[in-house]
Amino acid sequence: MAVELVTSRGVISDLAGQRALNHARDLAESPQIDVLSITDNPAGNAMLAADTLGTELRSIGQEVIIHLACKDGNRNSLESRGWKLASEGFDNILALTGDYPKPGYGGMARPSFDIDSVGLLSMYSEMNRGLRDGKGRRMKPTNFFLGAVVTNHKRYERELVPQYLKLRRKIETGARFVINQAGYDVRKDDELLRWLALSGLKVPVIANVFVLSLGAARAFHAGRVPGVVVTDELVALAERYASSADRGRSFFLELAAKQVAIARGLGFRGAYLGGKLDLADCEQILARAEEFGPDGWKTIAGDVQFACPDEFYYFARDKATGLSSSEVSGVLVASRTSAARRRARLRTPINYRTSRLAHSTVFAPTAPLFDVVRRFYSAVESAPVSARKVLHLVEHVSKVPLYNCKDCGDCSLPEIAYLCPESQCAKNQRNGPCGGSHDGLCEVAERECIWARAYERLKPYGEETSMLDAPVVFNDNALRGTSAWANTFLGRDHIAHPVAGQEDVQ
Repeated sequence: MAVELVTSRGVISDLAGQRALNHARDLAESPQIDVLSITDNPAGNAMLAADTLGTELRSIGQEVIIHLACKDGNRNSLESRGWKLASEGFDNILALTGDYPKPGYGGMARPSFDIDSVGLLSMYSEMNRGLRDGKGRRMKPTNFFLGAVVTNHKRYERELVPQYLKLRRKIETGARFVINQAGYDVRKDDELLRWLALSGLKVPVIANVFVLSLGAARAFHAGRVPGVVVTDELVALAERYASSADRGRSFFLELAAKQVAIARGLGFRGAYLGGKLDLADCEQILARAEEFGPDGWKTIAGDVQFACPDEFYYFARDKATGLSSSEVSGVLVASRTSAARRRARLRTPINYRTSRLAHSTVFAPTAPLFDVVRRFYSAVESAPVSARKVLHLVEHVSKVPLYNCKDCGDCSLPEIAYLCPESQCAKNQRNGPCGGSHDGLCEVAERECIWARAYERLKPYGEETSMLDAPVVFNDNALRGTSAWANTFLGRDHIAHPVAGQEDVQ
């Protein structure tokens, strides 16, 4: 059993800090709680660093998981943070992309998102093998036990399937345990385990059980917390029970106990409790979950299935259990037939089709004109600077109206179905979607998530399930403001130089 801790603002000796520390110490005394999981600036707010509270807990022998998000620091700061954590004995790391920052001191902070959760897993996995120093020598390996998150409670196929594909990438990149994002539809949780089994991915999964309150239910329902969904039906129940004498507390704890019991029955390796909980709440939830017995979860599975009317499921419904079967959804199977793909291909944007043609003719390493253009750019390298600037200008002028290019110099357009992550993704996600989309829309801007759009562009060509099969992308900031075409043909971009340890990812 894991329990999530949210740190306070201010120094740990402040009243709020001491309150958080005393709460953590109370939880640490329970033999039923195996690990305390400490958040990293949750919801984009500036909070006390997780390892500050973690140090106090480790001093009394408590096992902790440190959350580490990529929103507030670049790859160098995250590497430095890794050395610090490893030096202080923190081995359990939950790698996160992170929520978009909220307004802070002096206004809105500029997010980093230099790398994402996949990039962080890749870097820390390499540190576990022994990161190479500037002279090519292996440094002393770290011993990180790396975890990842999957947001499996998604409404539409175009956002759910990419979440599964990114989870596969996280596991292949080094995640050794998984915690799913909070949700209130156990059929989706059942489906997650079935998808992992179908994909041959063997990793322990911990079920996220966030204990609601009326305020939390309203916030989730309004989409104010990225990635967590509370439906109209569930928020209506929360409103009704919150009018009772205990403000709905017994209902919310009972709902959580049912989730824990169901998760155990489905085969999750543990439960991860979140929300405003004290030790008595946690013990009540666990005791009530035990009362359902080893098979009682089957009779209550229907009590925790709060889905949207048009919810997409990867697997067909099992009429006997009300959960998922092992049979892939007939709707999904039908949409993947050759005839369905041909029809859908006619609806793809014309600029996407022309971009595919240009790539297969010129830009792909196996393209018939690739070597011709490569020799041209090699010759241009020795030409006057003015000639190179003219070519760069021609490139930029053509790419801005087509893709809203931001001239990063290390282009990921071919990997994201010709959608620019620099201009169209608030977090510049190059290794798959973050978990923050809501009904297909970006958590930051009211626009469709580029990875959902990419999935729909790729599906007519039968390429949607392999969209994240390439090596992990680390965008090289040294190339910013230079010609991405020249960097492609002359082997200077991330495609020509895959990150260490990932060359064999297919």
